[in-house]
Amino acid sequence: MSATMPRKMLAEFLGTYTMMFAGTGAVVVDQVSGGSITHLGVALTWGLIVMVLIYTFGDLSGAHMNPAVSIGFTMAGRFPLRELPSYIIAQLTGALAASETLHLLFPLNLQLGATLPTGSSLQSFILEFLLTLILMIVILNVSHGAKEKGITAGIAIGATIGLEALFAGPICGASMNPFRSLAPALASGHLEHLWIYLTAPVLGALVAIPLFGLLRRDNPDSQVT
Repeated sequence: MSATMPRKMLAEFLGTYTMMFAGTGAVVVDQVSGGSITHLGVALTWGLIVMVLIYTFGDLSGAHMNPAVSIGFTMAGRFPLRELPSYIIAQLTGALAASETLHLLFPLNLQLGATLPTGSSLQSFILEFLLTLILMIVILNVSHGAKEKGITAGIAIGATIGLEALFAGPICGASMNPFRSLAPALASGHLEHLWIYLTAPVLGALVAIPLFGLLRRDNPDSQVT
């Protein structure tokens, strides 16, 4: 029996909360501890927590934990439009709750894991667009098909996020998720570059859909509808 909508929303809330608490928490702890976690540790934290949460909540809600992914699945015909608002609400409240938790725990931290470009806005916009495009193609490819592929989906998606955070994080923050950036921005007051992280990931996820369709058009079982 499939999960009811309240259970799906709870799974998305808990998944997004845990992802944000661990991921942005790693950024905050690294800052307040003088770099003890390191950039490599932060990237690994993001990849590992996403992998764990996919295996924990994937059978309940799909473990989207990202409005760009939910919107992408909806536009690809893999997710019902009627459920999209509920998922977005659950993801947003989970992300906000995690950022407020970190704010209570580390009230003197000025960024709370906010994503801020170190170069130009255009550079970070393009990076976020491309990172999310790649991530969405991976998600679309491993979220269907053979059972063996489903078993390894969490590893593939977690590894993609960790890898992208590892090489692009120092420049753009490697958000790939509008709410991952929105929640700490609201909690810390760093809203100046928020438009990048609200738009680029969604655009990247949307562009990934026709590209994936072209890649898979000779395989009727894996076409995007």
